[in-house]
Amino acid sequence: KKGLFESADGGTIFLDEIGELPFSLQVKLLRVLQEHEIRRIGDSRTKKIDVRVLAATSKDLSEEVKKGNFRDDLFYRINVVPMHLPPLRERKSDIPLLVEHLFETSTAEGHEHFGISKAALDMMMAYSWPGNVRELQSAIRFALVKSKGKMIHPEHLPQELWDHPKKS
Repeated sequence: KKGLFESADGGTIFLDEIGELPFSLQVKLLRVLQEHEIRRIGDSRTKKIDVRVLAATSKDLSEEVKKGNFRDDLFYRINVVPMHLPPLRERKSDIPLLVEHLFETSTAEGHEHFGISKAALDMMMAYSWPGNVRELQSAIRFALVKSKGKMIHPEHLPQELWDHPKKS
């Protein structure tokens, strides 16, 4: 059976939360990245692959290297073009665009088209989103399930937004 790297051959693979990767797997990943080859479990042959790797983490990997939690050679292998994406609380202007995108995604999944009231959007803009975009996505899914109509109102939003409306 093809694994993720073999399936991504000739394309791109996204490694989410690479900072959580156990040390033992970091060694194996480094080998794949250096040698450009993989070996299926139970196979004795290797196969060359050509894969572009995008990796993301919420951790500061340079600090993790200093602490001995992340291999420095792997860090330098993946840290070719680093990008810093600020947390959602630092880019509140993205919230309306993300909400609209999430509505479009839910419509593509067969749900009715939804809108959001100004009051609900204001609550979302006032919240700090410690879970970033994943938390926003979860909140939208929650609201879509809770709403009986085609409009999201404050009462449809998760309790966290009610409990901490003034965080920024």
